Parts: sequence; structure tokens; C-alpha cells
Amino acid sequence: MSEAFITATAAALPNAPVDNESIEAVLGKIGGRASRARPIVLRQNGIKSRHYAIDPASGLPTHTNASLTAEAIRALARDGGFALDNLQCLATGTSRPDQIAPNHGVMVHGELGNPACEVVSTAGVCLSGLSALKYAWLAVKGKEAENAVATGSELASAIMRAEYFSEESAACVATLGTQPNIAFDKDFLRWMLSDGAGAFLIEPHPRAGQVNLRIDWIALSSAAHRLPVCMYMGGDRDADGTLIGWAEFPPGQWAEKSIFALKQDVKLLDRHVIEATLEAPLAALIARHRLKAEEIDWFLPHMSSNYFRQPIADGLARAGLPIPFDRWFTNLETKGNMGSASIYIMIDELCRSGRLASAERLLCYVPESGRFSSGLMQLTVV
Repeated sequence: MSEAFITATAAALPNAPVDNESIEAVLGKIGGRASRARPIVLRQNGIKSRHYAIDPASGLPTHTNASLTAEAIRALARDGGFALDNLQCLATGTSRPDQIAPNHGVMVHGELGNPACEVVSTAGVCLSGLSALKYAWLAVKGKEAENAVATGSELASAIMRAEYFSEESAACVATLGTQPNIAFDKDFLRWMLSDGAGAFLIEPHPRAGQVNLRIDWIALSSAAHRLPVCMYMGGDRDADGTLIGWAEFPPGQWAEKSIFALKQDVKLLDRHVIEATLEAPLAALIARHRLKAEEIDWFLPHMSSNYFRQPIADGLARAGLPIPFDRWFTNLETKGNMGSASIYIMIDELCRSGRLASAERLLCYVPESGRFSSGLMQLTVV
């Protein structure tokens, strides 16, 4: 059976790292007031620095999502010795493209300017990057393409700047006669998310003299049949939790209610995320692939916050795959939570660390709280 390998990796991180004390200076203060949620969230999430596609002096954006993704792909081509003119398949994933239409992938293709190729985009939240990788992997493995590039990218800062919430803040003042903080389900995400893009080159054969990662399997699953919406953007929930799409709101409410802001039900997340996105799907995969904890050399979890570190470890143990912390790899502290790009940038950093050895196995875990979807992937070092 044919195989497919990650033969090159790259990352694009915009501008200099931003530390915890500088976040609000870059993103701005909503209504001119410091966020009460910021110190609480930062204390729990364990993130010490992150990147924003914002000029800290002017407050203006320095990249679009498409241009940042293209930057990662150009780095991939440069460092991997790959000619973009030969690219056959481009698969992109992101939580928030620069526009509703056309799709993110064709905008990236336009930025690159390489000749005609197959282009596909996957939608969603954190899992969209791994979904794009699965498409690229299957395209090469199925001999539909001789090579493919997969990407995950995020430009969360575009919807986290203070001015993005100014009309909601003003509406609250007019209605309540006070200057409240915006709802916690919106505000806490301003201190959780970062910007970045990652890219992988997928080819049918490993390259000699370098680290290659054979993609053994990628398993995606959804628990939407039994769980409600948890993270959403471009809509709002009614009293019974049903998601109402943006088109059902009058245009005047789009800004007043911050309809296009990213929101998350943290109580729902806490109750279900480990069981629905890790324990249940992993238990099935352990049986299917005969997984054993002692045969996993590296565990790469996409964690939105260090708060979930111990719950993830407990979930692994309950599923029957207890992997000790000394075999975990994460860069959450220094790179932050980059959503769909996080797994790309983690793998890129580990590949460049010099710590990987031939035949080692990597188990990657990407949860998505949108409606509790999950991705698990096994890679083998070649």
C-alpha cells in the first residue's frame, strides 16, 4: 500500500513576541477600562508570550490570514528545497478566513501566485488544520497528487482588538447607564488566542538525510449528535442554547451584540471536552490500532490552556493509554494557543529541536470545542 510522509515543515509567526504585561496595550482596552478577566485567565492558561499580526506602535494589522499563510508556505519551499511551481495540491484550514467568500485556500493561492493546482479549504475551529492535513495526506497516499501542501493558520487578533467591541460597549452604556465589561464568554478568549501559520509538505517518499514523518493514520470524529454548540462565531445562542445564525439578526445588531466575535461556553467546555474529544474516540482507536502507552514516544496535545494539562492526563489514563508528562511536548507557554495552526507549529518546533530519533512514534491530539469534534494522528519518524 502506498504511503505519504511529511518531508518538510515551516511556521510563520508575525512580529515580536508579546508578553503578558503588554497584551492590553496591543489589543486595546474596551471602553477605556482594563479587563477584569485578563489576570484570572492568564494565571490559569500558563501562556507567557504570543504573537499578534498587529503593529504595536500604530495598532494597525501587519498581515492578513492569507498573507501569513503564504509566508509559511514560502518558508516551507525555501527550507525544504521545494519549487512552488511544482505544487499539485494545496489544502488549507483556518477558523477565521479574511472573508466569507471566496474560500481561504484560493486567496492563499492568489498570494503565492504559483501555477494552477488543486485547492481546497476546510472550515471549523481548531480541527480545520488537521482536516486539511488529512485531505493532503489522502491525496498523496491515494496517488491523486504527487505532492501536497497542508496549512493551518489563525489571525485571531483581527477580531480581538478593543475597537471590535466598541459598539457593544456603547450599547450597554446606553441601555444600562453604566460601563460594564463585555460578557466573559467573549472577553476571556482575548487573552487565550494568538496568531500564526504552519505548513507541511506531503510527499510519497521520505527524503534522505533528514527527519521525515510518516503519517500512519489520522482519525477525525464529531460528538455533535449528542452535544450542543460550545464555541461559535457569526451567531448567538437563544435561551435554550440553540444557535441562531448571523443572517437572522438585523444588521444593526451585528455590532451591538458582537455577533461576529468568537464566543465559548466555558461551563459546557469543562463538562464535556475531555470525555467527548479524547476518551471516547481514543478508546476506539486503542482497540483498532492496538495502541500501547509504552510504544508512544511523544504525545503532542493541542491545549488551549494549561488548565487542561491534568484533565488530559487523567483522560488518557481512563481511556487506557497513560502517557507520562516526560513524554509530552507542547509550546503553549511560548507560542500561545493558535487554534488550527497549533499542531503544525508544535510539530515544526519538535522536528527542528534535534530530539527526534528514527522509528519514534508521535501521537497528536487536537480537540475542537465548536460542537465537540476531535482529531488524533499517529506519526512515525523516518
